[in-house]
Amino acid sequence: MDLERERGITIKLQAARVLYTAKDGETYCLNLIDTPGHVDFSYEVSRSLAACEGALLVVDASQGIEAQTLANVYLALENDLEVIPVLNKIDLPAAEPERVALEIEETIGLDCSDIVHASAKAGIGIEDILESIVQKVPPPPAATGGPFRALIFDSYYDAYRGVIVFFRVVDGEINSGDKVRFLASAAEHDVSEIGIMQPNQVPTQALRAGEVGYLWGNIKDVLDARVGDTIVLSKEYKLRKADVKNDEEPIEPLPGYADSVPMVYCGLFPVDADDYESLRVALGKLRLNDAALSYEPETSGAMGFGFRCGFLGLLHMDVIQERLQREYDIDLIVTAPSVVYKVQKNEGKEEVIIDAPSKMPDLGRNDVALEPYVKMDILTPSEYNGAIIELGQERRGVLIDIKYLTPTRSTITYEIPLGEVITDFFDQLKSRTQGYASMEYSIIDYRESDLVRLDVKINYENAPALACIVHRDKAQQVGRRLCASLKELIPRQMFKIPIQACIGVKIVASEHINPMRKDVLAKCYGGGKSKYV
Repeated sequence: MDLERERGITIKLQAARVLYTAKDGETYCLNLIDTPGHVDFSYEVSRSLAACEGALLVVDASQGIEAQTLANVYLALENDLEVIPVLNKIDLPAAEPERVALEIEETIGLDCSDIVHASAKAGIGIEDILESIVQKVPPPPAATGGPFRALIFDSYYDAYRGVIVFFRVVDGEINSGDKVRFLASAAEHDVSEIGIMQPNQVPTQALRAGEVGYLWGNIKDVLDARVGDTIVLSKEYKLRKADVKNDEEPIEPLPGYADSVPMVYCGLFPVDADDYESLRVALGKLRLNDAALSYEPETSGAMGFGFRCGFLGLLHMDVIQERLQREYDIDLIVTAPSVVYKVQKNEGKEEVIIDAPSKMPDLGRNDVALEPYVKMDILTPSEYNGAIIELGQERRGVLIDIKYLTPTRSTITYEIPLGEVITDFFDQLKSRTQGYASMEYSIIDYRESDLVRLDVKINYENAPALACIVHRDKAQQVGRRLCASLKELIPRQMFKIPIQACIGVKIVASEHINPMRKDVLAKCYGGGKSKYV
């Protein structure tokens, strides 16, 4: 993906098969999956780990452990995987393999006495990594002799072949030409081709238990093959269906994946209203390729028809926007990101979900507004602890703990409102630590907060698309910033244009755009001297 090369990060998981002849003379078939590392793509990581028996924990020998390193290794341990630590980039002048190995032992608890030293760029240690996989990672469980079952862990849409499904065979065997059934959608399709990734797609005749491969069969509906669904053979399904009750599945589905929970929402509207249907189709295809994306139709009086989309984070949101513009050539208007709030009405008897500012009701005496809080772990050189604590206080964070991993590196734990994180927290963190700090966060709960809806009026007309939900203490600051930005963006007219930010009827900030000419009639209504000239 061009976007991955430009940003220097992994966005999509990639699967490949390698045949490796080990030092014991045996040839082993290794199915490898490369996963993203950023916290916004943790759903990709969790799906990949569910299809594996082991994991390589690749750590930069110059930078050491980062926040996402801890998050991903805990995911691997939760899946009971064998974790093999690897030190990469040992050929860099700034590499400190001994220090980083000690960090891994003290922070994560992995034995690093025989840690693999490698450099992907220089080709150093690759054979040692493959030998470690052969020796330490257990083989897939033996086939149970039951019917064919496979777990879908990824998919994408091809303009010529339809939906391409990536899966892992858990039981049985599948052959090219078989008819398959997707249990969740109950859709059935003839398999036109099955194959493996090396890393390009290579057709094969059959796939057996423990193997990872792909299939396609003229599947045009993107909802037929969902990530986490179970694939079975139609003939085996029908044969067993006659022996069970109507409400029972003849073949037990595999444990799928927990649905991802969006953390950030924003509205996507096409610049050209005629592109609405194209945007709907494009989002459906991206949803097939990125199961963490969620969307629903939305209507705005200012921008027309569009979609309210949910993302796992700001980077995830940015990547989806760029993919829509590049891959589907759709020009978009994007509203400001927001999080999901809750309002408890009638002393907690009724709870309302607020995922857009327009849904924020006027709070009564017995109503309570709740906002999501996250637990954030920040890994940083100890010299920047003061700057990070200052940033946390500015964003209404609560300092929970400071742990020193080594004399020069520490972990700072905060509980902080998610609404304060999704704006420019990451940029400020990198700026104040000269790029050395990294962070990882997860939602913990909802807490009572003094939230208000900040409305924006342009020429005394309300602009719903510009409204936002903020804490009352920051309403004036946010309102001034909004008004100043709009003053720069809105072109001058022949008349004066007032811009106001208000909470209900109270104006908290205002600006005005001067007219292009003087209003010569301004003094002609109240007895001014010019009236009598």
